[in-house]
Amino acid sequence: MCGIVGAVAQREVSGILLEGLRRLEYRGYDSAGMAIIAPNGKIENRKRVGKVEKLSEELTSSPLLGRVGIAHTRWATHGQPSEENAHPHISGDIALVHNGIIENHEELRQRLKELGYQFNSQTDTETIVHLLHYYYQEQQDLMAALKKTIGDLQGAYGLAVIHAAEPEKIICARKGSPLVIGIGIGENFIASDQLALRQVTDRFVYLEEGDIAEISPDNYTILNAEFNAVTRDITQIDSAAESVDKGHYRHYMLKEIYEQPSVIRRSLAGRLGSKNILIEAMGSRAGQILKDISSVQIVACGTSYHAGMVAKYWIEGLAGVPCRVEVASEFRYRKFKVQDNTLFVTISQSGETADTLAALRLAKTLGYSASLTVCNVAQSSLVRESDLYLMTEAGPEIGVASTKAFTTQLVALLFLTVALGRHHDMTENEEKDIVKALNALPDLLSETLELNLNIKKMSNAFAEKHHALFLGRGAQWPVAMEGALKLKEISYIHAESYPAGELKHGPLALVDADMPVIAVAPNDELLEKLKSNLEEVQARGGQLFVFCDKAAGFKTAKGMDIIELPHVDDVIAPIIYTIPLQLLSYHVAILKGTDVDQPRNLAKSVTVE
Repeated sequence: MCGIVGAVAQREVSGILLEGLRRLEYRGYDSAGMAIIAPNGKIENRKRVGKVEKLSEELTSSPLLGRVGIAHTRWATHGQPSEENAHPHISGDIALVHNGIIENHEELRQRLKELGYQFNSQTDTETIVHLLHYYYQEQQDLMAALKKTIGDLQGAYGLAVIHAAEPEKIICARKGSPLVIGIGIGENFIASDQLALRQVTDRFVYLEEGDIAEISPDNYTILNAEFNAVTRDITQIDSAAESVDKGHYRHYMLKEIYEQPSVIRRSLAGRLGSKNILIEAMGSRAGQILKDISSVQIVACGTSYHAGMVAKYWIEGLAGVPCRVEVASEFRYRKFKVQDNTLFVTISQSGETADTLAALRLAKTLGYSASLTVCNVAQSSLVRESDLYLMTEAGPEIGVASTKAFTTQLVALLFLTVALGRHHDMTENEEKDIVKALNALPDLLSETLELNLNIKKMSNAFAEKHHALFLGRGAQWPVAMEGALKLKEISYIHAESYPAGELKHGPLALVDADMPVIAVAPNDELLEKLKSNLEEVQARGGQLFVFCDKAAGFKTAKGMDIIELPHVDDVIAPIIYTIPLQLLSYHVAILKGTDVDQPRNLAKSVTVE
């Protein structure tokens, strides 16, 4: 799984495909390949392990000529990086590329072997192309064969297919892994990400879950999951909408806050089945490595450390696996004992955070069983030097104060939690419930963002404040820590966070009318405890600002402003409750007149100790 590009045109397409692959390099991959229907009517295929540049060199010495073709960058999930395992895969006169994971590939492989098919790779993808070939012999129509093929597949897929016998078309299908059609003049395209096609078009049609499509140079047709013809909207993208441009937003930070539903949807793509996570999305060795893990050590800095703190609650509470979390700069300089069968996890937006990278290198000398990084930059040092990695797929984050990187880290860490829980305390039904909650997450984030105007109004109360306290309980305490960090980073208000139960052990001495207290209050098992803690603030004349579940029973009163959030599953509540704290810090910073995107004294990527 990784990147797909396809083109059907009235001109040579190899250059278009190659440039598309280059534009997808940010995702991370281990091999690249391309298949084209040549002028002689045959499919020609080139594949190379390593960078796209290796494939480019091969195409220079041995060109591919043709007007219809597909290309792919692969990140190994089944089988190690090799030319045999790289895409495209071929069966007869059919070539296919695939993103996603087929859960029943072993069953399909055995069935196809019994039918006489020989396998040249260890991939799940090769079972799809052989199955498609088998049904084509029966149907003698590529689209009809595709319909039968996807009926046999369990898991996630984004597919693009060409057939030498039908040389004027590409067919494709989407389930759990995104695909977009790019519309040109006398040519059309397919890709897993619109960025791959921005050099040839600015008009796109986004396929929806279950869609299949056929594209030719002058036309495209789309069928929905019931195989009924449908029309999807055409979206025109201008340069202002690109991730590296603010577009109509005043600041990058606000744009990146609002991108969170879409980037989390992208982060989930290809990683979720109908009832379970697809553990192979972490790499072909993930299942073997994680089944032997009995404890976890997380190391990170700043916002990423807060993500790790949330993950500790998940990993211990849901998966039943002991977990420790430490700041990387402290981990490096103390003596400690490494427990047997411990997974060493690093978290970093950039993948170049100096303290975190040094901690990983130290860990490799100390006897940890394996290493995994949660990261946003595919070619970073942490990714290259870790045994496993989970890419957050947040896209470029320009604002120094992390927003979408944090929430996508949480999604990745919840994915890791389920992967560990499968070998420990988590039941199949619990995994199913988490998958359901994750699927609902993007829409719930969008609903939460609709509270922006209410939060902007609330921010006026902070215009003259110089200090603030943030409170939370359980997994919401790290969310409160992150909220305090955001406020201090961009508004320069001194902010601290505490577990709400710690108020009476000191922080209550600070509470007065000039010390706003911000609390996150989902409707969970700690709600009544939290309410008691907040009453302690009210009794001392404190000013409360509460972000609560609409069913939590809070009411606006003197000294208490509330904003109600949608009711959400407890497991994803830390992700949802992060959003209003980001918006609050943003609007307060605007009132304070600070440089939101480039706060003083801070850098986006901390590459020094």
